Amino acid sequence: MLTTLSEATRTGAGGKAATLGVLLRAGLPVPDGFVLPSGIQQTGTEVGPALCDAVASELERLGDPVVAVRSSAANEDSAEASAAGQYESIIGVHGADEVCQAVADVRASARSARVGDYWARSGDRSPQVSDMPVLVQPVIEADVSGVMFTPQHDDEPTRIEASWGLGLAVVGGTVSPDTYETAPDGKIQFSAGSKQTRIDLDHERGGVATSAVTPDKQSARTLDDTAVTALADLGGRIATALGGPQDIEWAVADGTVWILQARPITAALPARNVRDSSDQAGVLSGTPGSHGTVTAAARVVRGPSDFSTVRAGDIVVCPYTDPAWTPLFTVAAGVVTETGGALSHAAIVAREYGIPAVLGIDRVTTYIENGDRITLDGTAGTVTVLRPEPSRERKEGGASS
Repeated sequence: MLTTLSEATRTGAGGKAATLGVLLRAGLPVPDGFVLPSGIQQTGTEVGPALCDAVASELERLGDPVVAVRSSAANEDSAEASAAGQYESIIGVHGADEVCQAVADVRASARSARVGDYWARSGDRSPQVSDMPVLVQPVIEADVSGVMFTPQHDDEPTRIEASWGLGLAVVGGTVSPDTYETAPDGKIQFSAGSKQTRIDLDHERGGVATSAVTPDKQSARTLDDTAVTALADLGGRIATALGGPQDIEWAVADGTVWILQARPITAALPARNVRDSSDQAGVLSGTPGSHGTVTAAARVVRGPSDFSTVRAGDIVVCPYTDPAWTPLFTVAAGVVTETGGALSHAAIVAREYGIPAVLGIDRVTTYIENGDRITLDGTAGTVTVLRPEPSRERKEGGASS
């Protein structure tokens, strides 16, 4: 009735689980788990009693852990479309009843507006199935986690972004992560992020909780050179096993590296920007997130209540973007954020949509006002404000990075 992760194939178990199954069978460090495949007995998205009993048996086999419940749709995590962050993932679930409810919630997300918008924009107008496969794995309680892009060409580096705690902060763009590049000759380049918050399991209430990072760790390196080299080597093994460059989510717990997801890289990544403190006034520098240049009016969006103010062709300027924000990408001409990295879900979707993005410009929502004409260069990682020189007060409250 259920499929163990080691036996998962794309037929029935979907894209995410199938890829992890390949890596697990190859002896790579993937957490064990199981899949509720498509086409099994259910009522709508709900999990019936017999199926829930099978879930309980699998959880017992795994040692009754706290788990992550994630989508594994047939058409996600492909070379054509990642669907990065579009379906719900529910982290920190314990016990068969909670897992079965989480499975229903993940399946219900296939009918959400953002999923429909994503697949329509990606050219796939087929109806989304509500009985899509769902993957269940123990949560790795990470000390450090993040995302790694393996090289798309032989002369390119491995790109790694990392932060403290679970990887939700990195993929969700709620922190500006540490960035590492490992060149083909092994040389490592590093830029410290601003890791002000972290996400961890909430053992008292279930799920996850966000907490402040102590000042001494906000600018401290998350990974030493030995760990960076080991990750890059592991990325190379994964790319070889899967036959091409990969977008990999990873976690480190008690010194052990775990692979949580791998999928093909769907669009070219801009080169990392080495920020220049001599940038001209009015030019803000951030992380290049998605290629392209556009000049348009800025629209400051601080939360979902501001979504309705965005007009077609605006450049969205916001604190960060999580998956609920990606429908804005169907009308926006570009995106600028205060936090986040080039390997976050929002940046991946921006590249797939072909809209420029610059990430990690501190306090940009304070510096830029609604209606300001700005030029966004997603390849260079710059935003130029095309208005008269700001007042002294606005300069002092503004941002450059």
